[in-house]
Amino acid sequence: MLALQKYVPIPAPVRFLVSIAAILAVSREPLRGRPSSPLLSILLGLGVFAIWIGPDAIAPAWRTSVLFNNPVVGQPAGNTPPALKNDFLFLFFRIAISVIAVPILEELFWRGWLMRWLIDGDDFRRVPLGKYTPMAFWVTALLFAAEHGSFWDVGLITGAIYNWWMVRNRNIWDCIVAHAVTNGALAAWVVGAGQWQYWL
Repeated sequence: MLALQKYVPIPAPVRFLVSIAAILAVSREPLRGRPSSPLLSILLGLGVFAIWIGPDAIAPAWRTSVLFNNPVVGQPAGNTPPALKNDFLFLFFRIAISVIAVPILEELFWRGWLMRWLIDGDDFRRVPLGKYTPMAFWVTALLFAAEHGSFWDVGLITGAIYNWWMVRNRNIWDCIVAHAVTNGALAAWVVGAGQWQYWL
């Protein structure tokens, strides 16, 4: 849906409902359980948020560099139409997507599946959550960075931190909580400070 969004706008309520339906349809079993370190996961999520906005806060011209503004990685500009920036319904569902749906879907994909599949492509289920190999760890972090376009630098650091948290705790919910807190803080920053470039 993120890829299609560039060509065919999909309303935020539809994206949220489809995401939740997908989670409920195929991922109830992997999501059984609860966080093992909820408070530390919250603190980690806030730390990652600080890392995410840090370069731009310290050096406002950071993203004008050719490293972050080129035809390959794109431009550091959000995709929220101006008319929707004051639309309560849109903002409600856009925040719900980033705080509820995205952390669950992305953690299931990146750290619940991909890290394990890279270790054993024949049957990733045999690989315990959080099993570490350098190749799986860094390929996942690099691909996570690539997903974040012109914010690839902080995406790489974020991917490595979330990967480390999975390796350390071996608990998908700890990563989901950290990711949700990061996205929630970022959503507050986007809307409250008008920093719309962070909503890709």
